[in-house]
Amino acid sequence: MEPNSPAEDLPALYRAILDRVADLEAAGQRTEAAQVRSAATAAYSRAWDAKARRQLEALLRRAARPTAAERLLGRGQRRRFGRGGTTDPRPMVAREG
Repeated sequence: MEPNSPAEDLPALYRAILDRVADLEAAGQRTEAAQVRSAATAAYSRAWDAKARRQLEALLRRAARPTAAERLLGRGQRRRFGRGGTTDPRPMVAREG
């Protein structure tokens, strides 16, 4: 089984980052959210290659670190993004409501 091409992976990675950015903003981490969003947009707007995939994966790992509020609430567990689409790329965050 061959790994997915960057063109297949990048949209899911970018969406996962934007979902996490929304979580960071909701947690009051607006500066971190803005930095992650800006870097993700820059990587996503360039060539869709292995370098862009590595950059987005690194940004997702950076953004997936639990905030202080999440650590206090026990929401520090995250799923990892797996190749082959077997794992949901969005960080696992308990949602209320």
